Amino acid sequence: MMSLNNKTILLGITGGIAAYKSPELVRQLIKQGAKVKVVMTDAATHFVTPTTLQAVSGNPVFISQWDARIPNGMPHIELSRDVDAILIAPVSADFMAKLSLGLADDLLSTLCLARGHESNGVLSDCPLLITPSMNRQMWEHVATQRSVEKLLQDQVILLGPASGDQACGEVGMGRMLEPVEICEALIAFFQPKLLQGKKVLITAGPTYEPIDPVRGLTNRSSGKMGFAIARAALEAGATVHLIAGPVSLETPLAYSGKITRVNVMSAADMHAAVMAHPDCDLFFSVAAVADWRVNHIAEQKIKKQSASDIPAFDLVQNPDILLEFAKKSVNQHPFCIGFAAETQNLIDHGKKKLLAKNIPLLIANHGPSTFGEDHNQITLIDAQGESHFGPADKISLARDVIREVSKRL
Repeated sequence: MMSLNNKTILLGITGGIAAYKSPELVRQLIKQGAKVKVVMTDAATHFVTPTTLQAVSGNPVFISQWDARIPNGMPHIELSRDVDAILIAPVSADFMAKLSLGLADDLLSTLCLARGHESNGVLSDCPLLITPSMNRQMWEHVATQRSVEKLLQDQVILLGPASGDQACGEVGMGRMLEPVEICEALIAFFQPKLLQGKKVLITAGPTYEPIDPVRGLTNRSSGKMGFAIARAALEAGATVHLIAGPVSLETPLAYSGKITRVNVMSAADMHAAVMAHPDCDLFFSVAAVADWRVNHIAEQKIKKQSASDIPAFDLVQNPDILLEFAKKSVNQHPFCIGFAAETQNLIDHGKKKLLAKNIPLLIANHGPSTFGEDHNQITLIDAQGESHFGPADKISLARDVIREVSKRL
């Protein structure tokens, strides 16, 4: 996956200890397919060297507004004309104040003021994204917050800061996002906002049906596809409510949309959580929900009495979450998308499930070959036929799904 393919990013670096992370950020951006140009302030060179940034980016590094390597002598004009975005990481409190006031006394600040992006002969403002990094008291200071407010009014996009350990030994807000987080935020920025203003409900992962206090029935679903759908929906600008079964996955970071997460264990828990959100615009039923549960859960661990002892369990059906939600919303607006993990006759079983659930779209995949994996291949089934996607990584497939669903809304 190269989510920044054909993108050119101008990375600005200002003076701050977090500048030591900038070479890794360059590496992450390049790994995603981006071309990276670097402009540093003089203060930044006290924390990381231009030689290092030139080595990792493969491009010349610029510091001075009087740099003679730009033929027309105007690097503050030329450097931004062929880039898709300017990203400043880290950005100091001082530089944020300069940006908010429109001051321009070095190459990077002058470049931000004169930034332009030329596309198809049309010149427009080049997007500016900044990642603050400073001591928590500096971040909380009224002057810094005044700068933040002004920058947001000026359509500058803030990424972070995060809360955590700081170089000064204190803990709090002001820590710069990690390079991988900044890279993901930039990827999210470039994704089309196909679900802007939409409320999206997503279930992900397996359910766990206890048979006693230490054992239970479950399946091999890792939740990765559901979490990829959540990330892609966030990138598309949606407000996401993620209902997750027992998985070991971090909540997708919300850079474009908003996300809340509820963790559940059993199918009954998931059913209750889903039914509490009938006001969504889209429902992605991705979770691999157990069809059955034990009718009477043992209060204590079931002990083996003999070598031939095999306990018997009375199983009952779990509620059909997708079917019930689709029936509930048939006269309302939620658009329901089901998922089917099959082992054989993928298309036939998918079509039958589409009709049985009475939903407009179903996504089928081969369960054993995708559970726990980072890649998948899927088939979208609706009344018009089938569309095949993949093999590909799950986030790329999730973006395909979001694009296809947006066409049907």
